[in-house]
Amino acid sequence: MQDVHASAAQPVLFIPHGAGPCFFMEWSPPGTWSGMADFLEGVAATLPSRPKAILMVSAHWLAEDFSITSGERPELIYDYYGFPDHTYRLDYPAPGSPALAERVESLLSAAGLASHREPRGFDHGMFIPLKLMFPEADIPVVQLSLRQDLDPAAHLAAGEALAALRDEGVLIVGSGMSFHNMRGYGDPNFTAPSEAFDAWLTEAVEAAPAKRQAALGDWAQGPHAHRCHPPGHEEHLIPLMVAAGAAGQEAGQKVYSERVLETQLSAFRFG
Repeated sequence: MQDVHASAAQPVLFIPHGAGPCFFMEWSPPGTWSGMADFLEGVAATLPSRPKAILMVSAHWLAEDFSITSGERPELIYDYYGFPDHTYRLDYPAPGSPALAERVESLLSAAGLASHREPRGFDHGMFIPLKLMFPEADIPVVQLSLRQDLDPAAHLAAGEALAALRDEGVLIVGSGMSFHNMRGYGDPNFTAPSEAFDAWLTEAVEAAPAKRQAALGDWAQGPHAHRCHPPGHEEHLIPLMVAAGAAGQEAGQKVYSERVLETQLSAFRFG
């Protein structure tokens, strides 16, 4: 009998990746990140099959054009500052995939989106959440940058161009934060604005596909949008656009939500 799960397309995810190496250090108060860590650790069990590869869209890489990691064994980039020494020795020896990088570039090019491959390392928007999601580090990973203009329409289009990868066993993951204003974390004055924006964002993600794309393409219309993502610094939200673009006609849903550091943070899944 054929295993229907073996041939099912991979879903698309937008996940929160926390604050630097927060899951791998002591934090005050204890347990601040426990719920998010539990969510990330449970992701693999929700997938229809083990991914053949992962395409990670990280908030921590901006480039003039879409850029793609091309190396076979990328090093880690510890792009966080002021954390304990041991967090700069964290390891995640996942292989790269030059073949997938070439495929990503080809799909973007066919859609008229300029891109290039480069031998860059993996930043913490990749290795911190993946250490929880796939701790064995044995699935090939390729990272895709954001475009530094942070144009929502361009990132939705990039996702649409890459949607075919899902049927090839590739798990597409947008890694960012649904709320990201450094001045707001820990400030109760941001609780209500973050909750209002989160409710709007959830409604947008769970809307019919055409309405979803229109709403996300104009995300700044959401309540308190620029308090949650200050203008020019919305890079932690934009990976969601790539994820939504790759969703095609499939429904989106919120799969995790929690108040952390006085702000509402959520994750979404398509398909």
